[in-house]
Amino acid sequence: MPPTPQSIAERRAAYAAELAQGTDRFHEPRREDCPWCGSKRLRTRLRTPDLVQRKPGTFVVDECGDCAHAFQNPRLTAEGLAFYHRDLRGGAHEGLVERLLGARGSRACHRAAARAMLPYGEPESWLDVGTGHGHFPAVAKEVHPYTAFDGLDPTRRVEKARAARRIEEAHRGQLTDARIAERLRARYDVVSMFHHLEHTPDPREELRAALVVLRPGGHLLVEVPDPDCAFGALLGKWWVSYGQPRHLHLMPLPNLLGELESLGCEIVATDRREPHIPYDLAGALALALGRVLPDLDAPWRPAPPTPLQRTLHAALTRASSPLLASTSALDHALAPFLRRTRFSNAYRIIARR
Repeated sequence: MPPTPQSIAERRAAYAAELAQGTDRFHEPRREDCPWCGSKRLRTRLRTPDLVQRKPGTFVVDECGDCAHAFQNPRLTAEGLAFYHRDLRGGAHEGLVERLLGARGSRACHRAAARAMLPYGEPESWLDVGTGHGHFPAVAKEVHPYTAFDGLDPTRRVEKARAARRIEEAHRGQLTDARIAERLRARYDVVSMFHHLEHTPDPREELRAALVVLRPGGHLLVEVPDPDCAFGALLGKWWVSYGQPRHLHLMPLPNLLGELESLGCEIVATDRREPHIPYDLAGALALALGRVLPDLDAPWRPAPPTPLQRTLHAALTRASSPLLASTSALDHALAPFLRRTRFSNAYRIIARR
């Protein structure tokens, strides 16, 4: 059910009280060195507002001149991350981009990721980190019917996934929590992290924790956005995979490979083709439309819309829908070609512990 006008007004008042204190408090001090290699040769790669929800604030992505690691700088605090994640998905204020990002969780993507593990035998146990509602394990069971799938997520969604029988066990929290990692030590044949590492404050710590819960000989399956994708340079701030302000890190493939090898892992497969998600052009258009047609009822907006604003917004939204649909179709038509070029927007690594 959509929120009542009264509840929207109450939420708008709560947001107004928070924003009256400014958004600078949501940021840590700016770093002068690269969090990956320690180099001080930094350059600004991107400066952007929140293009998805249009919440106030400006965000900077710096890039290291030595290792090419890209990271949000200054980084959001835990309080800031909570603020900018609030009301992001599934609510009455879900916009064009949020709906489009659902393509990342499509059955086809999930099935392809599950099939990537077929050459390495049938796993007995599998932990999906950042599982959300458990949609990946639900599809992966069709590919691996004899595997027990568990899920880990910091939100209540993981408990709903268990209630819906998409996973067998629900672990609520962070994998980097020593109590969780110790409880799950050497328990899993496969640990998967799909578009998870880019959201974490310390991706290296996440990888180390994943190896703790893997059995000897187990496999780590990772998919992340590829910062080397040519769309990043072509589309600039309109490239969906920048994901600001919610993506804290964008890691080039060689950096993750080097880290996993330094942790004693054997890299058994890398893939830039299959993980590509066909939404770059439609995503850029949706971000642009979101700027022209922001959600009028979003509670972080200072005032409710007038009847005229609602009428104009509805008319323009209807008019833009065919354009967005045709652009999305173009993304899918180009996908077979883009997967073979530097326009692929994600990559996959499979590593053996």
